[in-house]
Order: sequence, then structure tokens, then C-alpha cells
Amino acid sequence: MENNRFDIPVTVKSAAAGSQQLVRTVKEASDFLMGAWPGKRSPKHRAALQACHDALSGDKPAMNARRTFIAAVREVDVLVSDKQPA
Repeated sequence: MENNRFDIPVTVKSAAAGSQQLVRTVKEASDFLMGAWPGKRSPKHRAALQACHDALSGDKPAMNARRTFIAAVREVDVLVSDKQPA
């Protein structure tokens, strides 16, 4: 099975006011999509969930899940950073 760790973590706004969450793995991205999702479940949300499922089952690389996760969190305006931390 492929490594499900993201090469570069994704930082998102979390449900707690003013706090942030660092998403480092496909599992963490999937958990955020399922449990902490702040917006409507749009096609981008569903695509991100499917990409996470595919990566966790070893069918697709973690990079695909990361890319679709970023698109989904961007859509609901909770993306803080998708760059390497300084």
C-alpha cells in the first residue's frame, strides 16, 4: 500500500473560532471532510471524499487526494495554506 502522507501538509480553518488544523495525511483529510466540514456537500466535496477513499484503498496516489481536498476547502473558504511551512 502506498504511503498516505501528504508531501506538504494543508492548513485549514477548524470549527473552533480562530483555530487552524494541519492536515498531513489522507486519513486526516477524510476525517475533516466527514466530521468537520463547514459547508454544503458539493461536487468538489464528494470528489475529495472519493479521492481520499481511492488513496486509502491503494487505488490512487495521496497526491490526487491532496489536490481534490485543496479544491474542496478552497470552495468553502477554509484553506489557510497549501505551502510548505517556514
